Amino acid sequence: MPTHAEVAADLLRAAATFFRNIADTNQELKEQMETNAETYDVIAQLVTSDPNGELDLSEDQPAANDEK
Repeated sequence: MPTHAEVAADLLRAAATFFRNIADTNQELKEQMETNAETYDVIAQLVTSDPNGELDLSEDQPAANDEK
């Protein structure tokens, strides 16, 4: 039986796939949909690797894209 975290990660990955499909068919939304997909994939990975972890969303933290 899957855990809540596993189900949540699967749902997030499915949503990421949905956003990528939208990005492929709608150039006007492509950038935003790709950003959404990447965000959902990152959160799915976090939920899988550390289901009880905490995410610091304070203004002092660099954005995920700033680290690349």
